[in-house]
Amino acid sequence: MTASPISARRRRLSALIRSSGFLALCIMVTNIATYGFQIIAARILGPGQYGGVASMMSLLLVVGVVQLGMQATASRRVTETPGQERAIERTVLRATYRAAIVVGVVMLAASPLVWRVLRLDSIYPALLVAVCAVPLTIMGGQAGVLQGERRWLGLSVVYLALGIPRVIVTTAAMWVRPTEGAAMAGVALAQFAPAIVGWWVLRRRAEAHAKPGPVKPVVVEMLQASFALLGFFALSNVDILIARNVLSDHVSGLYAGGLILTKAVLFLPQFVVIIAFPSMSAEASRRSALVKSLTLVGGLGACAIAGSWLMSWLAMIFIGGPDYAEIEGLLWVFAILGMVLSVLQLLVYSVLARRSRLSAYLLWIAVAAALVLGAMQTTVEGLVWAVLSIDAALAAVLLAVTFWRLNQTPHRA
Repeated sequence: MTASPISARRRRLSALIRSSGFLALCIMVTNIATYGFQIIAARILGPGQYGGVASMMSLLLVVGVVQLGMQATASRRVTETPGQERAIERTVLRATYRAAIVVGVVMLAASPLVWRVLRLDSIYPALLVAVCAVPLTIMGGQAGVLQGERRWLGLSVVYLALGIPRVIVTTAAMWVRPTEGAAMAGVALAQFAPAIVGWWVLRRRAEAHAKPGPVKPVVVEMLQASFALLGFFALSNVDILIARNVLSDHVSGLYAGGLILTKAVLFLPQFVVIIAFPSMSAEASRRSALVKSLTLVGGLGACAIAGSWLMSWLAMIFIGGPDYAEIEGLLWVFAILGMVLSVLQLLVYSVLARRSRLSAYLLWIAVAAALVLGAMQTTVEGLVWAVLSIDAALAAVLLAVTFWRLNQTPHRA
């Protein structure tokens, strides 16, 4: 008599952990862990050393556009061609491994430039950024297949492996040696965890005898997606690079502390993008998926802004404590910047879902504007307002273009 209720509970639990809601929870846990690492780093390293780590993490986000481009390509292809998942998987993974090698070699060659531009203590942390790029890219293809097939449980585990090991391993490394190099050594080691988990989740399917397709179309689409994503991540991270070069080490460290809140607000609704992307790739559901996603992203952003305004003292605890007290009055501005960037991120993925290209150039125009206007600033307040103004204008234009395109007869922008 007791077997049936127990069996029912197990079925409900199984359905729960395989649902998109569980994926959303895991992504939030991952983001909390990721920004937990940044909070810990800010406290252990202090503004001087933490500015370098923040700039390298921003660079790693930019390098990760290849990973995200591959993920978007894999997800869109799986969604558009049901029944051919295994062949697409093999094709995507072949392209992914090749891309990972290329990205790693390019970053290795660029490490002296990274060392000089970011004004790091040594070339060692820059070399570790190149190491990070390889498993990060591999994860992209793996996650894209799982996302397109809506295998939320497998994707959830991959995302947990991305966040939790990073905060644990990197905190231990910084505790032993509070330097830029130790922090990036921990990041590099932890970055292999999601790629290993992704391989484990997909290992049985990879053994299936499905003939892979040509790699070139996947690479071309990945490059197109990466171009748009590179524009977005360049825009969302160029300000810390500007800060490192036009402000003093202390002031740029303060700006980096404010960006902890910006990035937290930006990635808070990341689960919305991941869950909605397959629906935005389907012509019949892309408009409604975008409207619902924008509503949710805007609501979460508004809550974050209100919280940073009303409880700035609490937010200060999470961005580094008393050492960053000079920017407490600007935290609500950093939160607005995060919300605007989260809207831009969703719009960029909407562009990728329908394989539009023209809108991507708007991102690069905004990057150029941020470089010009940001270079004229001499304070944290001036820089954050300059970047916010450019991002908000871009969001308004891109929003208008996106809905105008969705109202037209389907074609590529």
